[in-house]
Amino acid sequence: MSGWWAELATFEKINWLIAIPFTVLFLIQLVLTFIGGDVDQMAADGDADASVESDTGIDFQFLTLKNLIAFFTIFGWTGIICIKGGLNPGVSVAISVLAGLIMMTIMASLMYFMGKLTESGTLDLRNAIGKTCTVYLTIPANMGGLGKVQIQVQGFQTLDAMTDHDEKIQTGSIVVVKDVLNNEYLLVKPIK
Repeated sequence: MSGWWAELATFEKINWLIAIPFTVLFLIQLVLTFIGGDVDQMAADGDADASVESDTGIDFQFLTLKNLIAFFTIFGWTGIICIKGGLNPGVSVAISVLAGLIMMTIMASLMYFMGKLTESGTLDLRNAIGKTCTVYLTIPANMGGLGKVQIQVQGFQTLDAMTDHDEKIQTGSIVVVKDVLNNEYLLVKPIK
């Protein structure tokens, strides 16, 4: 091993000294990303709903630690390949920098587009208007109290419901959602 190292030119040694440690860091980073080790445990203060509503995902971040590690990994290995291909050091550096920048752009783009894959997850009761559902707990007549319905809206839900119908609506009845009251309750009517 020491004979191999001694035979290398200084420029090739520099590329190996860049490629090996950054490859190790890149692999550690990759493993930690897949097992979730790159997420810090943080306490959240303030109104979480306000920050979720204004969240538009991750901005395009070109200069990050992950991207720099990827840059130097690709830079080192590309330099070694260029030297083994017989290219002079100037051309090797130019190609290595270009390859590293391309890798940084790819990684930043991946993070950017993955960050845009956000979903609110907040139940919007207005999505229930016009849908049919099944009465789970009897709904008193003439807005006399709350019952419950089971409905398929943003997943299967059991929600509070009221009716302005003259008769109570029994468990198991099929109803349709007319409106949403106070953004909390469904106003339903029986299907005739």
